[in-house]
Amino acid sequence: MLRWNDRYNIKFMRLSSEMFPFASHPEYGYKLAPFASEVLAEVGKVAAELGHRLTTHPGQFTQLGSPRKPVIENAIRDLDYHAELLSLLKLPPQEDRDAVMILHLGGVFGDKAATLDRFRENYAKLPQGVKDRLVLENDDMSWSVHDLLPLCEELNIPMVLDFHHHNIIFDPEQIREGTKDIMDLYPRILATWKRKNIRPKMHYSEPTPAAITGSQRRKHSPRVATLPPCPPDMDLMIEAKDKEQAVFELMRVFKLPGYETFNDIIPHVRKDDNKPIVRPKKKAPRKKAKKVKKDEDALDAAEELIEAEDEEDFIQEVIPEDDIGMGGPEGRVYWPPGMEDWLRPVKRIVKKKDPAEKEKEKLTPAKKRKAAEEAAASAVKMETEVHEGNVEEGDRVRAPPANKKAKTAPTGGRKRASPVKRNGKKSAPEPVLSEDEEVSDALPNLSEEGGSPKPVKCKVVNGKGNAKAKAVPARQSARAKKISYADAEVDGEEEEEEEA
Repeated sequence: MLRWNDRYNIKFMRLSSEMFPFASHPEYGYKLAPFASEVLAEVGKVAAELGHRLTTHPGQFTQLGSPRKPVIENAIRDLDYHAELLSLLKLPPQEDRDAVMILHLGGVFGDKAATLDRFRENYAKLPQGVKDRLVLENDDMSWSVHDLLPLCEELNIPMVLDFHHHNIIFDPEQIREGTKDIMDLYPRILATWKRKNIRPKMHYSEPTPAAITGSQRRKHSPRVATLPPCPPDMDLMIEAKDKEQAVFELMRVFKLPGYETFNDIIPHVRKDDNKPIVRPKKKAPRKKAKKVKKDEDALDAAEELIEAEDEEDFIQEVIPEDDIGMGGPEGRVYWPPGMEDWLRPVKRIVKKKDPAEKEKEKLTPAKKRKAAEEAAASAVKMETEVHEGNVEEGDRVRAPPANKKAKTAPTGGRKRASPVKRNGKKSAPEPVLSEDEEVSDALPNLSEEGGSPKPVKCKVVNGKGNAKAKAVPARQSARAKKISYADAEVDGEEEEEEEA
């Protein structure tokens, strides 16, 4: 990583606190020496040769102002781990002083003055190796520049100015948001670094474009659009989600040193690794029509010959180990904003279809006809069960018509249809009604005016199984009965007389 940064003129880097997992754990923690001493010394040697500055940033739970004793113990143990990590790099004197640990003061715990007092007390207990590297940074939650600068001046602690945090948390009675007013404090801030002969450092980031509230503005933008005013001998850490791509963006916009060393990535193409190139499979020859022109045949034959020669002559170039992942000879390491998928093809997303739609798509015309016939047979079976008394009238399920061309039965007296073959199958036989059942389908003929409907003769079965004819009075609808309004008026008058 150091050599990669140096190739593209990035001279300042923050080491991850997670390089040695659980190193500061209260039970499973461990010292880095001697097992990591040799490796870290080699890293420090490379950094010194290239003239790079290295820093660390312990996490948000490392707080020296907490009222809880376990938190203080964990914080001191974590600071010891970071101090050991930087010390084992064996950097030259100036680079070793520049290798600092950047820390936030942490929570307020209801009382800023009491928290500052606890920090002073716990800071005095720290080993000198930790004190030499510890610097404080203003945050975006509680502590402004005006809160920390007096403390840093008092305890001889360098202060990191974070411009983004300052624009969120600041003292409106003393300063305005932005960079103009904060520049008046530059001399005091720089003095905290020069007293310890450490190269000054500042942080810069920007909120996302859509951020409005304070909590939304805390989120860092993937890239930054501008640069803050700062001295040329100061290390400026760009805190952005796109990391080195955000630095490249600034190099291109402001033509900073190193902007000519890199170029755009070619989408989905890498020339800086030794992974085998997967060549596309040769397509099977297409079947052509019987009548094909001779010149087309000749052209296809020539193309196949060229492809065969390319496959025979292709030899993948071997990349030296030191050049793997370095961007290739053309320095293709930059991707424009939003083009992260240039590094790898976009993952194909297959949307799952609804099972009902799947089945609907699979239905062929023949299957649709079969389904309609099954629905019709089911409807006939249900009618049969209703007439036999196995299913109550209210439980009957209406089935869709099997065929749109099928004619509906007449509304008058219903005739029994003889079994008819449909697609080689007999329809269900008509039911025979028992003597005690009410005939539900003997409907009155309402087309005739006047008179009551005539009884309908129906076959019934006696106890001996013999069929005989019996007259059954047909059901009569209330709407079919004629109403005499004259009789109704007389009845109404009689009721009134009785009530009187």
